[in-house]
Parts: sequence; structure tokens; C-alpha cells
Amino acid sequence: MKRIALFLITNIAIVFVLSISLRLFGFTGYLDAQGVDLNLNSVLIFAFVFGMGGSFISLLISKWSAKRMTGAKVIERPSNETESWLVNTVQSQAQRAGIGMPEVAIFNSPQPNAFATGANRNNALVAVSAGLLQQMNRDEVEAVLAHEITHVANGDMITLALIQGVVNTFVIFLSRIIGHTVDRVIFKNERGHGIAFWITTIVAELVLGILASIIVMWFSRQREFRADAGGAGLAGKGSMIAALERLKAAHEQPDLPDKLAAFGVSGKTTGGFTDLFRSHPPLDVRIQALRERA
Repeated sequence: MKRIALFLITNIAIVFVLSISLRLFGFTGYLDAQGVDLNLNSVLIFAFVFGMGGSFISLLISKWSAKRMTGAKVIERPSNETESWLVNTVQSQAQRAGIGMPEVAIFNSPQPNAFATGANRNNALVAVSAGLLQQMNRDEVEAVLAHEITHVANGDMITLALIQGVVNTFVIFLSRIIGHTVDRVIFKNERGHGIAFWITTIVAELVLGILASIIVMWFSRQREFRADAGGAGLAGKGSMIAALERLKAAHEQPDLPDKLAAFGVSGKTTGGFTDLFRSHPPLDVRIQALRERA
């Protein structure tokens, strides 16, 4: 709750400062001189509500949607020794990390992967693939679980959603200013919003959204290094490195849906400019970072 309150206060403060700054730098005066009747306060409120609202809704339904997208089955009562070990391991790690016991689930996929999600660090979901249980030994599985538990303990799902909400707010706000200005100044539309406003706004949202995603993905990559370090602390540095090496040998292309790819233990391999849009650093880089860690 403290994290959510802090980000809400920060976002409100940013919106307030932005509103004041636009006035101090004469932006509103320029708009008035051009006959652009734009109520910045209303646009800011609209952008804030929709920008943060969509992000929060996604966060609140993250466990529900993750189960349905992956077909993950929560282990209510362990039916075999492997499931018992899985639940007991997560319980032990959660206690050591100082969080509530997450739901533990298995999803049917031949590729080794895992993810954690949830709006509350004390009521999260940790899921592993059937392929991960089949292809990794228990020390490596324990390291993967520790990695996901660290994500939960660090509140990474909440923070990522809040950062997404902040950038959404600015994308919506700026795209509407650009669309409105083009409609009034260039196309000289004096009443309502013409087709120029809608086309320009859509194009601006697409361009700004792509640029904003670079910021979100940068944070996502940084949290992977922290989760690897936390996993090493809970399960051992050697086990964490071995698990990442096993993932590298198996694949670097996750089979998780796009909405969950950022929450998995491994990420897509691309290259060049597209590296800016990766949710995970390359596994080689993560392994090297762990090896160099004291």
C-alpha cells in the first residue's frame, strides 16, 4: 500500500507540476493566441484517470487473467511428491522473503519457464511450466522459484503497473495536445474536433506509446537483475547461475503470452534496436552479472 500511495502521490505531483510548467513557459498563452481553446486541466484529469485506471485494472485482474491465458492449475492439495515439494519450497522461500504464501500453480508447456503475478505481495501467484519441472533438477527449480519469489517480495508487478500508468498518462495527455493543436492551428478548425484531431491523436499515441515502452522495458530489465540477485540469496548463487544456463541451453524464446512475457524467468531474444524493447536482458548478460556479484 505504501508503494501504491507513493506512486499515486508522485503521479499527481507530476501532473500538477506539468500543468504549472506549461503555464509558466507560456504554452497556454501561445494556444490562446492561436485560438486553441484547450482546457489543460480537463485534459490532465482525463489522461490521469484513463492512464492510471487501465493500468490498475490490469493489475487487479492479473492473477485471474494469467491463469486463463496459460491454463495454469493451482495446487489446492498436492497429488504427488513433486507437487508437495513445490508447495513446501515456495512456502519456505516466502517465509524467508517476508511475504504471504502465494498460490502455486503448474501450467502445461514443454518449455521451461515460470512467472509470478498479483496485485498484492501477500496474495500473489507463482506458476511453473511442466517442462521446467521435467528438464531441471530440484536445485535449479528452487532457484527459479526464488527468482519469482523475489519479484513478489520486491513488489515488481505493482511497480511495473504503476510506471506503465504514469507513462500512459503522459502519452494520452501529450497526444491530445498535439491533436488539438494541429486541428486548430494547421487545419483552422474552429468548432469541435475535426478529422485532423482524431488522426493526429491516434498517430501521436502510437509514436509516443512506442517511445514510452522503451522506458517501461528498461525498468523491466533492471528488475530482472535484482530478481536474479534475490534468487541467488534464497537458493544459492551456483543454483541460480545453473538455472539460467539451463534456460539458455533450452531456449531464449518464451512460450508465455505477450502480456505475461515480462513476468517470466526468461525473455525473448532479438537484437539491435529492438533490444530497447526487451523485457529481459540477454541470459548471457544476466549470468555474467551474477558471476561478478560478490
